[in-house]
Amino acid sequence: MKLAKLPDRTPVKMNVVLAPSLAKRLCEYADFYAESYGSKEEVAELIPFMLEAFLDSDADFRRGSKKRHGGSMGVAS
Repeated sequence: MKLAKLPDRTPVKMNVVLAPSLAKRLCEYADFYAESYGSKEEVAELIPFMLEAFLDSDADFRRGSKKRHGGSMGVAS
């Protein structure tokens, strides 16, 4: 079979505590997102995508992950 087994897609709920200033900035970002795309999204809906984009864009993290995992991060895109 050419298609690999699908990865675990069970959502994991995490609770975090944010500084008021960060919570405000996230709300401002959600407003900016709505202005940019004409679609209002809740901050909680944006955060997972923001974190994924941040991790994907961190070259040092990618390099370190490749070293730790033998050249493959094991993450499906």
